[in-house]
Amino acid sequence: MAKGTQYSKQFKEDAVRYRKDHPELTVQKAAENLGISESALKNWMKAARENEGSVPTRGTGNYSSDEAKEIARLKRELRDTKDALEILKKAIGILGK
Repeated sequence: MAKGTQYSKQFKEDAVRYRKDHPELTVQKAAENLGISESALKNWMKAARENEGSVPTRGTGNYSSDEAKEIARLKRELRDTKDALEILKKAIGILGK
C-alpha cells in the first residue's frame, strides 16, 4: 500500500468482513490477499469493533452535517486569505525600500 492511499468506506468494511469470514488466515495473510498493509487492516478491524461494524472514513465530502462542511470551507478560505495577506505585506516591505 502506498502511503496516503485512501480507500472507500465500502472497501474497508469488505476487508473487515473478509477477515471475519476467513478466521483460518492470519491478519498478515488476509491483508496480503487484499493488497493492503497489515496495520491498515488492524486499524479498520479496531474501528469496526468500536463503531458497530461500520468503518468511519475521513476525507472530502465526509462531514457530519452541511454546517460542518461550510465551516471547513470557511476555514480553508480564511487560511488562504491570511496567506495572501502575508505575501502582500512582504511585497509592500520589499517595494517600500
